[in-house]
Amino acid sequence: MNTQTTIAAETAAEIIEYVPLTDLYLSDLNPRQEVAEDGIALLAESIAACGLIQNLAGLRDETGRVGIVAGGRRLRAINVAVSERPDLAVVPVRMAPSAHVAEEWANAENTAREELDPVDEVRAYARMAEKALSIAKISQAFGVTEAHVRRRLALAKLPCPVLDALKSEAISIGQAKAMTVSADEKKILEVLERAKSGWFNEYQIKTALKPDAVDGDNRKAKFVGQGAYEAEGGTVTQDLFEDEILFNSPDILDRLFAGKLEGEANTLQDAEGWAWVMISEDSNPFWYEVQREHGFARVYKEDGVLNGAQSARYDALSEQADAGGLDEVGGIEFAELEAIIEGAYSDQQKALAGAMVYVRHDRTLSALRGLIKREDHDAAIAAGVLEASQHETGTPSPAEPKSPISQKLAADLACVATGARQHAALRDPDMILALLAFQLTGKAGYRRPFGLSASDVPNLPSTEVAGYALDDRLTTPAPTPKDPFGSDLSRGFRAFKAKGMEHVMAELTRHLAALLTVEDEKLAGLIDKTVSTSIREVWTPTAENFFSRVGAAYLNTLWCDLLDLSQDHATATGFAKLKKGEKAEKLETLFADQSVRSALGLTEEQEAVIAAWLPEGMS
Repeated sequence: MNTQTTIAAETAAEIIEYVPLTDLYLSDLNPRQEVAEDGIALLAESIAACGLIQNLAGLRDETGRVGIVAGGRRLRAINVAVSERPDLAVVPVRMAPSAHVAEEWANAENTAREELDPVDEVRAYARMAEKALSIAKISQAFGVTEAHVRRRLALAKLPCPVLDALKSEAISIGQAKAMTVSADEKKILEVLERAKSGWFNEYQIKTALKPDAVDGDNRKAKFVGQGAYEAEGGTVTQDLFEDEILFNSPDILDRLFAGKLEGEANTLQDAEGWAWVMISEDSNPFWYEVQREHGFARVYKEDGVLNGAQSARYDALSEQADAGGLDEVGGIEFAELEAIIEGAYSDQQKALAGAMVYVRHDRTLSALRGLIKREDHDAAIAAGVLEASQHETGTPSPAEPKSPISQKLAADLACVATGARQHAALRDPDMILALLAFQLTGKAGYRRPFGLSASDVPNLPSTEVAGYALDDRLTTPAPTPKDPFGSDLSRGFRAFKAKGMEHVMAELTRHLAALLTVEDEKLAGLIDKTVSTSIREVWTPTAENFFSRVGAAYLNTLWCDLLDLSQDHATATGFAKLKKGEKAEKLETLFADQSVRSALGLTEEQEAVIAAWLPEGMS
């Protein structure tokens, strides 16, 4: 007979006994050992007035006394109310036939009557799991989902000091959940002390416990696939609270990513006939950077030409497409004609050129095509595939100082600055409306503060990075009807207006802020002063979003500047010997970890410099 059948049989044998109040006590099985006295006083008054409506539930011990497993609050209240109701000196108790049944009653009844403290609930689940009760059985006993039980049991595996800190509210439930990503007790306890001191938020806790882990939603993880990764010995951690998977072995992931990308490059070369194909682990290799790094030139598709019949057919299909009247066959024909117009690379071009294959942030495979290596420039020019560069044939101009900030990084930082201004503007709806009126009256001329002529104003960098978080109203699309063009607009507008002007103003503020883009420096300065724009409020430099994207020499200088070190200082020379990736990580830690700054003995002035630091061009 299995456990569930046994418990069911035992449950059927329950009986009601009348037990002297003096023989009753609160059982250790009862998960709620502490309750608010105010609540007991109110319950006592109710019992004194109305009597005991719901029986207690208990388990008789070896001494003959009865431990109350369900109804601990009522037991406390009866002890108060008995002075007014002598009949409560003998109490009806629903007797459990076994400890298993008693524990089920304790958990289920207490949960149903009053929500358990999270830690009490966690420990109650753990006790049931220790008795080999299944997750399904625990979820039935508590009236919660199995997913909820799994999450609570994940918390139950945390070291006791973590649960004690949660019970005393020294840490939040979110911080405790973040600690479940690791099974390393030593690390968890180290992080706990920092969390209790107020330095570690949930993101920082995960980063500290799993500094090298890669989110399963990362483009590399998606491209490689969990199955292939685990087949090579890679391990994962399931974050039950965020419904995400962490890949714990980035070296394995990187190796598999490069190998699979290399295979895709070979496939592309065979399919398209390029002279060579290389890979890039960048998510969006910017052509200017590729050109500068490799010395590539680039050729483009040769224009295609439609004959008379094709041209007439293309015009006819274009009109149908504009009217939304193309069927599937017409759509295929139209696409084929557009492909001809778009052109194609010639065999002669492919014989002298190559391509660069990469994986985009949306996990799709893409390629830069038509790249000609520096050593092939002359041959391409001689073949008429590539035009001679004036810089190659003429007198070279003096080299201009090279900025440490690439054009792509500068563009991303500009998006961050725009986002910071929009984020701050949400604090001042009156300013936004005044600025809109200023523009609509024409007083701003062609310098429009709002990008009302565009569908959106860029405020997100081209790469997915940590350390940049805008107000949700700027990044979460507003809900829209499934068929806005076929809906009843008059009805929709009445419903929208009926929500009141507060709602109308909130939506107007939200969408206007997202369109805010100011090119005039004086006006931008005034707006920033009015709304207290702070880039560092929404953006913190990290290895991913900044430090790994500039040169090693720049990082050396920055390290010395922030710590006020001479170039020959031991800390400076030690930093200079690190690999670039290690330098980037060390700088990220300097910005993110107060304990690191304290260990370095930074002054208040140095702390302030780090807190306010921005790359050149952003301030």
